[in-house]
Amino acid sequence: MVVLAASIITKTGKPLLSRQFVDMTRIRIEGLLAAFPKLVGSGKQHTYVETENVRYVYQPMESLYLLLVTNKQSNILEDLDTLRMLSKLVPEYCQVTLSSYDQVALDEELIQKYAFDLLFAFDEVLSFGHKENVTLQQIKTYTEMDSHEEKLHKMIIQSKINDTKDVMRKKAGEIDKSKVDKMREGAAKSLTGGMSSISSGGSMSGFTQEWDGEERPQEHDGGESGGDRSFHSAMPSREEEQGPKVSMAPKKGMVLGKSQRTNQFLEAIKAEGEFVDTSTPRAGSSAPAAAVAAAAVPTDPVIINIEEKVVCTLKKDGGVESLEVQGTMSLEVLEEDSAFLRVQIASGKNQGFQFKTHPNIDKALHSRENILGLKDPNRPFPTGSPLGVLKWRMQTSNEDMVPLSINCWPSVSGGETYVSIEYESTSSFELANVCIAVPVPGLRDPPTVNQIDGDYRYNPRQAVLEWDIELIDDSNRNGSMEFVVPAGDPDQFFPIEVSFSSKSTFCDVKIITVSNLEGQAVNYSSSTAMNVTNYSVV
Repeated sequence: MVVLAASIITKTGKPLLSRQFVDMTRIRIEGLLAAFPKLVGSGKQHTYVETENVRYVYQPMESLYLLLVTNKQSNILEDLDTLRMLSKLVPEYCQVTLSSYDQVALDEELIQKYAFDLLFAFDEVLSFGHKENVTLQQIKTYTEMDSHEEKLHKMIIQSKINDTKDVMRKKAGEIDKSKVDKMREGAAKSLTGGMSSISSGGSMSGFTQEWDGEERPQEHDGGESGGDRSFHSAMPSREEEQGPKVSMAPKKGMVLGKSQRTNQFLEAIKAEGEFVDTSTPRAGSSAPAAAVAAAAVPTDPVIINIEEKVVCTLKKDGGVESLEVQGTMSLEVLEEDSAFLRVQIASGKNQGFQFKTHPNIDKALHSRENILGLKDPNRPFPTGSPLGVLKWRMQTSNEDMVPLSINCWPSVSGGETYVSIEYESTSSFELANVCIAVPVPGLRDPPTVNQIDGDYRYNPRQAVLEWDIELIDDSNRNGSMEFVVPAGDPDQFFPIEVSFSSKSTFCDVKIITVSNLEGQAVNYSSSTAMNVTNYSVV
């Protein structure tokens, strides 16, 4: 009961793709494939051919054949089921759907283009000649090789980029402030120099030229008395000396709020999304107009995030095939002064959960007092990047644990198929951004939706009808949708893909306090989220 090889060949016998699963020579494989076109008959859509030693199980795919070579002792029903799974993989990985409306047909060039993707997918279906119990969605997940460590690494890189942007904003503010201070110092020095030149017998025209950069005619008549009048009129009175000397500065040096560079800096801060108060300060205010901008920075030195990932497979006939929950508590310290700390947590019953702490966390302290702290109390937590301090995992097939159940009933009436879908949610979760994606292959136009609780949209490129519910809470724990398509196989509406998020988690873990080693409370902010990694009905 072994599949010797799987292949895609042309009707003339030319092999385009071949994968052997047992120890066979290349000449043997080529001989078996070359003999197949002579044995196959015409007018058959899905059948098999036997020789003295092997059995050919095949299926025509336009101008090609999808072929399995098995031994004669293999179970023909299992072989047909394997062939059916492989026939779904070919159009899926070649990015076409086999229907009468296709603009792109399966041909030799398309198979050769996606040959490696198909071979990898075939290896997930067959292992050493035996069929694996996998679904189409699982195969896609395995071949994509989605890595949680890679996502975490990208999150860390993005966090460093955001921190760098914050530092750049602060530096820009400091540079602009220093420029404003230098302008004020320059104005004061110029005022002092002008007063010195007047006291040493300089003329009024020299004083005016120093500030305005313009030569003006003499205002005195050349006599001593005229010169004295000019001198005394230019000198400030006692009251003016006691008051702020800014009133004697020229216009160009005083109107700091209208500086072009300052305005550009304020506009740049506004573009970053920060609040800038550009109102004119009240009389007597010592703060200059250019120093009003203030960038918002995090106020809490510690951030704690609790996140769960859900992988669930539901059976289309009812029940749960598997439900797996993986959770992480990550801690990020933003200030080095707060790096010496401990986190007091509380957990409920949490039956069926397996917990693991970071290798540097004191496991005895956690198991005894539910406190997360480092083994070495003199060693601080790393700053600037999140650290996973606690992880948990739960796997079950209990249907009562499923947050969202999906039931689908396709029924054929005349030349149409009526598809009724119903969801039911447990009271433990409030689910946001719910999307239920139902495959509807072979459609040129959107299906007719007779009734729906929520909204829908049709994705013709992926041939998927997406049912959207913004929020599922106690007001709408149940909902349904019905649509009509041309008559077809009921299995074509599976697998159904589901996505949602929630602020509640399966694991009952809460943060009580965060304190330093002396027992003093440390300010912190926290968030809790549950997201779906893979949630399907097969």
